Order: sequence, then structure tokens, then C-alpha cells
Amino acid sequence: MMCYSDFPIPADYPNYMHHSKILKYFRMYAEHFKILQHIRFQTSVKKVTQRPDFSRTGQWEVVTENKDGLEEKHIFDAVICCSGHFNYPNLPLKDFPGIETFEGKYFHSWDYKGPEDMHGKRVVVIGIGNSGGDIAVEGSRVAEQVYLSTRSGAWVIRQVSDNGLPVDRFNTRFLHVMFKLLPMSFLNWLGEKKLNAMYDHAVYGLKPKHRLFSQIPVINDDLPFKILSGSVLVKPNLKEIRGSTVVFDDGSTAENVDLIVFATGYNYDFPYLPKHVMYKSGHRVGLYKHVFPPVLEQPTLGIVGFIHSDGSIMPQAEMQARFVTRVFKGHKKLPSNQTMIKAVEKDTKNIEKNYVVSRLTPLQVDFVEYMDDLAKDIGVRPSLLWLFLTDFPLFMQVFWGPLTAYQYRLMGPGKWDGARRAIFTQLDRMYQPLRTRQLGPQERSTAGRLFKWSLLLVAGGSAVYYIQVHNPSVIPTLMSKLRPQTV
Repeated sequence: MMCYSDFPIPADYPNYMHHSKILKYFRMYAEHFKILQHIRFQTSVKKVTQRPDFSRTGQWEVVTENKDGLEEKHIFDAVICCSGHFNYPNLPLKDFPGIETFEGKYFHSWDYKGPEDMHGKRVVVIGIGNSGGDIAVEGSRVAEQVYLSTRSGAWVIRQVSDNGLPVDRFNTRFLHVMFKLLPMSFLNWLGEKKLNAMYDHAVYGLKPKHRLFSQIPVINDDLPFKILSGSVLVKPNLKEIRGSTVVFDDGSTAENVDLIVFATGYNYDFPYLPKHVMYKSGHRVGLYKHVFPPVLEQPTLGIVGFIHSDGSIMPQAEMQARFVTRVFKGHKKLPSNQTMIKAVEKDTKNIEKNYVVSRLTPLQVDFVEYMDDLAKDIGVRPSLLWLFLTDFPLFMQVFWGPLTAYQYRLMGPGKWDGARRAIFTQLDRMYQPLRTRQLGPQERSTAGRLFKWSLLLVAGGSAVYYIQVHNPSVIPTLMSKLRPQTV
């Protein structure tokens, strides 16, 4: 699900890859498209500023420093910033009275490399995001005791979902339509009921204040068992520190603490850019389509990868890059600055309406909706109606199957001839690494086939409704063309 749109991950690679496999895939991609020759490695960017004639040329002056400390100046026609949002750790020591008295060691999760320093120690992890959960689980395997301190709790989902499939396999257009049709209160109730059926979040001390779909959940298969076995103790927010004793909001304490890990998120910044090129909107950096600063005279600066969603970042960043290059080349014209600012403010209101937003979490987008929105601007969003009428098997894969980036190579700029085959074989590639023991042929049940046909009817009806809502004139026009002509 995380692969680039025109370069499938090798079929024998596991669904959840070790970082060495991901690095190998990136290298294979770079070599295949011959981009290594265009990259200057071991070079840091010190400053990016507009040229004096920027209003006419849109050019930027970039100051770089190589590994030997030598600075150079370059002139570029356009700049794309891909530094992400996990670079500047948020370490709010002032919020934890007595930290200066702590007798052990503390650091931010950004500095965490492994559990080697936790052997036989008593550890407090502050924060229950993905980093905090992972560190607590990994540390609990070697530490004497791990305390996981959380202010607001979290909904925790599994990587291994129903039928043993990767959880993001269920990120489909069909489910996206269901989310548009059904009340969010019902969807929250249904999702929370399903999660609590595996383990009651209230009993485990995890239940948060927010509803399930108001914030991107924590993904962790091992945390519930670690809580059940007592190697991880979930605690409320940390109130104060007294030497080697940590006091929590409920008055309970952790004695003889050796190590505190602050999994307290990140601040967002672009220190190499002039402050005036960024537009502030609420808690977030306001970017048109989450990509372009809306206050520049020339659209020659793009921000890629500065989002957070319920899908993989790689296909989203690729889609942003395709959008940026279309604008840079002049194939896509951005609206006026005033129109872009209005769109940014509207996005900010929608984010605040749909998600729990804070200074540290202002970047949420809906994966399917955002990918389709960019694809529409690029001209590569697949037409569900056209596929339904001309290629029904492909329509079923696109609408019912996982939303993978191949769908955005079926048509339009950058069309890839291998996209259709990649879509039809994506589930085979998902199963292939699991087929390490051959079994006999499995019989298909009649009930299973009836259930699938029922789902097909629901999917067809949902597709027609989706088309009618988003393009009300399409179906009447089509029906008028199909109606027999009277003489």
C-alpha cells in the first residue's frame, strides 16, 4: 500500500517491511528512474531566499554546506521542501515541575535508537502516540518496569486486522463512501465497539476523551498484551518529579525511576526559509492544497510531505510532487492569492471540525479524499462511471479494493501501461510472502459467494449514489442518451 504508483514493491517482500527493505526499495526506485545522478548527497541547506527579481523570475537563491563545511550559493527556478514534520522535537520541560531534580537520564523519543539503555531499569514514557507506544513495548522486554503516562488516552488498533490482513488494506473507496453516507456518531460507535471487543479500552486504562475517528489512532499490536502481563503500566499525566520519584495526577507514584522518555511530539518549522513566505492559519502552516504557500507572487515554492493521514505518506507525497511539477511547468495554474487564502481558511475550519486539533497535531487529512482532490487537479483521478460502463472488473478493483497509487496511473498525465495489471495483482503480491507452506485446495462456500454478491449490490448502489451526489448531471445525461428516440 505504500509503494509508488509506477514501481510496485517486489512481491516477495513482506507486507510490513524492515527498514532495511524499505531503504532497498527506495534505492531500486532511484536506480530504475536514474535519479541518483541528480542528487548531491551529504549536503545541508543553510538558507533559501528569494532573488531580488523574484516577482518577475520566481527564482530562489539557495545556500548549501557540504560535508567539509564549504558553503556554496546556487540559483534555482523553483524549490520543493521535503523536510517533513518530525525534525524539531517538542520537549516541554517547563510543564513537568521538578525535572531539574531528576537523578536519572531523560531524552526525547527523537533520540531513541533502541532499548539498550533500558536493561533492568525503571522507565517512564510520557506520551501515547505511535512513538510512545512502540518505545514502551520495546523497552518492556528488557526493563524492570515501564510506566506509560498519558494525558488523554488513545484508541489503539492492530496492524494485523481482520482475517490476518494488513489494516490499511481496508482503506477503500467503498468505505470512504460509507463514511460520507452514514452518521459519524454511528461510525464512531461501531468502530469503538469493534475495538473494545478485542480489549476494553476503559479496563486497560487506554480509553481517550475523544471519539475514534476524531484523531488518527495509535497502531500497536503488542501494547495490550504488555499491559495485560503487567510489564507496561498505564498511568495518567505526570504531575511532578521529586528526585528519582515520579508523581502522577492521581497521586500515585513510580519510585526509583532511572529513565524518562518524552514522546511529546514535534514542533513545525522551516528555519531555512524566510518567515514571510509562510502563511499562518490557526495552529498550522497554511498551505493551499497542503502544498503551496498562498502569499507568494510566483508559485515556485512547494512543500511536500507536510501532512498526516490514515494512509501511507509515500503515495501522498508522490501525488503532491506530481501536483507541484505540473504547476512549476505551467500545465496547472493556481488561483489568485486571495482565493488560495480563502481555501486554506476553509481547510483549517474543516480540520478543526472533523479532528481533535492542537498545536502539535494540526496536519490531519483524509487519505482517500485528499488523494482524489490532488488527482483531480492533476487530471489523473479515475472516472468511476467510465470504468463501470467500460471495464467493470477494473471498476470493482478500484472501488472495492484497497486505494493504492496505481489507480492514479490509469489515465491522464503520466499514464502507466502497467497500472491495470498492478491493480489486479496487488492482492496476490500481498499474499505471496505468506505462502511459505503449501496447503491443499480450499473449497469455496455458497454462503461466501452469496455474501460477496450482496456486498457487490451494496457497492453498486453506493457508487451510483456517490456519482449522483458529486456529479448530479451525469446519470440523467447518460439515461437520455440510452433512451430510444421517437420519430
